[in-house]
Amino acid sequence: MQSNENNDKNGILLRVEHLRQYFNGGSFKAVDDVSFDIKKGEVLGLVGESGCGKTTTGRSIIKLYDITGGNIYFKGQRINAGLRDYTDEIVKQKKIASALIADCKSRGDNAGAANAKKELQKKIAEQKELLKEAIKDKKSVDKKLITKIQMIFQDPVTSLDPRMTVREIIAEGLRIQGVKDENAISEAVSEVLKTVGLVPEYADRYPHEFSGGQRQRIGIARAIVMKPELIIADEPVSALDVSIKAQVINLLNDLRKNMGLTLLFIAHDLSVVKYFSDRIAVMYFGKIVELATSEELFNHPLHPYTKSLLSAIPLPDPNYEKRRVRIVYQPTIDHDYSKEEPTFQEVVPGHFVRCNTEELNRYRQEYSR
Repeated sequence: MQSNENNDKNGILLRVEHLRQYFNGGSFKAVDDVSFDIKKGEVLGLVGESGCGKTTTGRSIIKLYDITGGNIYFKGQRINAGLRDYTDEIVKQKKIASALIADCKSRGDNAGAANAKKELQKKIAEQKELLKEAIKDKKSVDKKLITKIQMIFQDPVTSLDPRMTVREIIAEGLRIQGVKDENAISEAVSEVLKTVGLVPEYADRYPHEFSGGQRQRIGIARAIVMKPELIIADEPVSALDVSIKAQVINLLNDLRKNMGLTLLFIAHDLSVVKYFSDRIAVMYFGKIVELATSEELFNHPLHPYTKSLLSAIPLPDPNYEKRRVRIVYQPTIDHDYSKEEPTFQEVVPGHFVRCNTEELNRYRQEYSR
């Protein structure tokens, strides 16, 4: 299995490299060339409007999808790889070589045509070997390693099977992993229910007997009973009342400290993300457009879309609200990529923005003011 030794050396628990997740035969690019890493014990917030690809990113990491392209490393081991990268590269090299060979033959350069053909065969062999390694890694990944990544889903109603008791829901993962001792399972369920603020007696009830906040606590219990190292929290409080949101966020914060958890916190509420996250990645239309520490992002937003999101945050101040001007993000007006396409670049240490060279210089000037 391919590994990335630098991950462990740098304390990186999860590394996502050039993740692409396409649907409908590639016509819908839900996630397009997304890269980031999460250090052990860190909370990375992933924010953006509905439909930007946040949830798809989380589900791709936990292997609910076969990714289109890129690589995902967990604890230094590649746990998912996109096979299309290699097949696309083979097609691309064939087209390039075909044009080159045709050009050489038109000029009577048979030796050049032969060299181009030989070089093509070499490149195809390299890509096929990489493809073979990727297929092997996907098939041979340790399932116990994957269980160290758990997910808390957005909707606490539909994410719990209504025909199963709380005990069955929480214990399902343990049973799949081969735990057969019923006493040990009951003890684990009781303990984890107490950990999330519920009483063990709830174990024999069904999901419909609980409130939304209690259901989400059950979902959290289902995740932490597997003793994970990384939790992907997919908008875990968006369906809850304001007072319950605070309780669930505080619970996650306590679990993070007590269990040493690492989290990818997916949300669209920037005020929640600011409170809970160490770093924040802003996502728009399948791409990460800005990445910085929580404090840095709020104090020095650079990308127009980030500024738009921040301008939409209401504050409990009537005077401020009267003066607040909502910034509207208009990609075709705010950017000119006719001469140079944008790339993910570091404006200042630790602060990354998707921009071209002209924008990069402008952002650096803006930052230094």
